[in-house]
Amino acid sequence: MLEVNKDMKNLVSELNEILSEKYEKVSKLDKKYIRQLVHKEVGNINKCRKLSKGVLAEYATGGGIVAVDGSNNKFGGAYPHFVELYQGLARGSKENENPIVEVDFYTPLYIEREQEIIDKLDKGDSNKGKPTKSEVDTFIRNYKLSCIELKAAIRAALELNPKIIMMDGSLIRYKIECQDKWRELKSVCEEKNIILIGVVKDIKTNIVGTTLAEKKSLEPPMNFLYDRELLYGILEMGETLIPEIQNIPKYEEGLSSLFIRSSRSPMITGVDILNSQRSYLKEMANLVYTLTPENSRGIPLWIDIIDKEVRISDKLMRGLLDRYLDRDILEKLFVSERSKRTL
Repeated sequence: MLEVNKDMKNLVSELNEILSEKYEKVSKLDKKYIRQLVHKEVGNINKCRKLSKGVLAEYATGGGIVAVDGSNNKFGGAYPHFVELYQGLARGSKENENPIVEVDFYTPLYIEREQEIIDKLDKGDSNKGKPTKSEVDTFIRNYKLSCIELKAAIRAALELNPKIIMMDGSLIRYKIECQDKWRELKSVCEEKNIILIGVVKDIKTNIVGTTLAEKKSLEPPMNFLYDRELLYGILEMGETLIPEIQNIPKYEEGLSSLFIRSSRSPMITGVDILNSQRSYLKEMANLVYTLTPENSRGIPLWIDIIDKEVRISDKLMRGLLDRYLDRDILEKLFVSERSKRTL
């Protein structure tokens, strides 16, 4: 086994000191005090309830619940010699429903295929000039992953007529990365009265810290903190925090949100919903709480099941390429020299 370099040890120790110093004040904050501040300045903290079997049965007879997730995996070396596969899955809660699957691929070696997507790239400031290859590449890959999930969700809305569509992740991501398909899904759900929500585990917002800093309620100001850090362990299991509308940047983007602690894990989960369906927000919090196992990471079990089903593993990726790509194509274009090393 390789001995760890002394400089590397020192570097990690330095990182530990930096982060410990940065978050020292946070760790010393009294949780009851933070909870009171949050309730007073950010929004109401409320208790959820577990839905009865009767209510869940009503959801089932009303069309059921569809969970949607996507996956991608990349094989190859450095740009442009790689290929990426994408898979989107929408599965309903009814036993007799077939899953809906959408697939796609991307390789810079066939960039002509992506011209329609490239044309959508917002060049922003005219002084910025032409986007770089890296910017184009990132835009295409983000667009395709979001788009593949949205396509699956749209088909589910049209073909399965569910009561609820539950996306794995924040709804704002779809609007930012794939506006055309996002608008289509939003329109279909509103027309068919399908409740559309996003369940967010990897929370990147900083609504709470920013709000407390602006109101000078917390000294020293901690607007650098993300919500997942500041709310860690603040909510009790089954509690929600619904920020006031003026505190939610997403509201101007047509979305409403809440935070929920849906399991024993002290980490919070986010729930997004369309502003036009905001009256269902508390009901959807109850649903998320009901469908989330008590000892889980805080995500509804149905989403976790779909996440595992849709995943494109390294083994599956290599198996597909080995079987359906000519050997000379695979070796010449996608097998990196690094992967050929024997020492």
